[in-house]
Amino acid sequence: MKSSRILALPFVLAIALTAAATCAPAPQSEEPAMSESDARIRAGLDKYIEFELASDLSALSDNQRQMVPLLIDAVKVMDEIYWQQAYGDPTQLLADAPDPETRRFIEMNFGPWDRLDGNRSFVNDVGPKPAGANFYPADIGREEVEAEGDPALTSLYTLVRRDQQGGLVAVPYHEEYASQVELVAGKLLQAAELAEDPGLRRYLELRAEALVTDEYQQSDLAWMDMKNNTIELVIGPIETYEDQLLGAKAAYEGYLLIKDRAWSERLARYTSFLPSLQRGLPVEDTYKQEEPGTDAELNAYDLIYVGGDGNTGSKTIAINLPNDEQVQLQKGTRRIQIKNVMQAKFENILAPIADELLDPSQRGNVTFDAFFANTMFHEVAHGLGIKNTLDGSGTVRNAMREQASWLEEGKADILGLYMITALHEQGELGEADLLDYYVTFFTSIFRSIRFGASSAHGRANLVRFNFFRQLGAFQYDEGSGRYTVNFDRMQEAVAALSSRILILQGDGDRDGAAAFHDQMAVTGETLRSSLDQLADKHIPVDLVYRQGLGL
Repeated sequence: MKSSRILALPFVLAIALTAAATCAPAPQSEEPAMSESDARIRAGLDKYIEFELASDLSALSDNQRQMVPLLIDAVKVMDEIYWQQAYGDPTQLLADAPDPETRRFIEMNFGPWDRLDGNRSFVNDVGPKPAGANFYPADIGREEVEAEGDPALTSLYTLVRRDQQGGLVAVPYHEEYASQVELVAGKLLQAAELAEDPGLRRYLELRAEALVTDEYQQSDLAWMDMKNNTIELVIGPIETYEDQLLGAKAAYEGYLLIKDRAWSERLARYTSFLPSLQRGLPVEDTYKQEEPGTDAELNAYDLIYVGGDGNTGSKTIAINLPNDEQVQLQKGTRRIQIKNVMQAKFENILAPIADELLDPSQRGNVTFDAFFANTMFHEVAHGLGIKNTLDGSGTVRNAMREQASWLEEGKADILGLYMITALHEQGELGEADLLDYYVTFFTSIFRSIRFGASSAHGRANLVRFNFFRQLGAFQYDEGSGRYTVNFDRMQEAVAALSSRILILQGDGDRDGAAAFHDQMAVTGETLRSSLDQLADKHIPVDLVYRQGLGL
């Protein structure tokens, strides 16, 4: 089996920037001073460690091996479309890059803004990133879009542009990106002809049609009906994290994965617990009245290629889709645990964080099994709670708008730990120490906060850290700079935060969510000191992928 491995990244970890001296020669041991922009790029590149995406393809049939390059070609096109959504045409921006390191960092960020540093610009004379990226006119405000009252303007699958009179018009994705989506659709249809699994064949055919029509529900339903596929493909406009103006626009991305059947068999049974766990949520009955779908998939995969929104900034270790609330209530969701990426993040990021910040008495409670389980149940927990507001006004996602993403990620995090606690009490998790899950969960808060303010996951974890701090879920020793989890108080905090988030979502309380976020999403002195401690130790923040055929 070809193993995945971590590589030293030559252009990240061994950059030797030089500049011509313009004054008296300095001693040879001193490096020429870097500009502020160069320093930011150096610091930004140093946050990443390279990881090679690889998987054992020997078990694939001849047809399946022929499908892989076709699907990689399809995923590559997601990069091209995502560039247009996140920034615009990058040709001039890349041509103007003064050196290979700057160009590389632009490519990694799909633009001149550092995604792990709150979208701070690292290119001279480039201003702040528009909240709405390139989904909207750069001069637009949230109120102008909402005042129009036109649902087409807030559709997942339209761009907002101005007409000649300055008014707002909606441009469907499939029209704006016609040449790209037609190319992708053709690749999917070619792959479908090779597919031996009927479910995969039907999904590829329907997804090809969806890409050129922006009608995705039937392909989502077909994806949920697909059960026996070894090759997994997630592709299209999916998540709305890039739109920080309204949280309304879906960004294009693609993931090509290979199923790990042995690990998947270990996970399959957990979705059957969803109805009973929903009934046990620590909130009034009205906030848990919906019945979660149980016709769901929970599997482990190796990622072998990724493009678009999935290949920038903080990289996902699990996927829970589709986002269509009707499909979720009817079929549940497909939960994809990306095992090779998860292992890389545990070994190279989470374990070193634990070494640095945890009290030695609890260091042994940070385990990969607990990290895997916390991540898995995070994805399962997306199916809990409520999808439609209690006042009948529509979906939680539409009601919460720009607050929806961080709040939903926060819900999934905290309800995942609630699920683990409940299943452990029922004896469904074997003999593992429940403290392992809690301490690993707490340590991972630091990992995710480092994603920065531009990340929904980072914001959710910052809110949770401060909520836990207020409720005494952990202690901090100033002398050693280390933390200790207070198990009993953390259990109480989990229940309290679960209730808070579920009520905000059920009420569609957008203003309440914004106020809660603003109160809690603050980096205090203690947390800043801890994050600086991790940076001083050069612990990576995330991965950058080496991928493609012929590695």
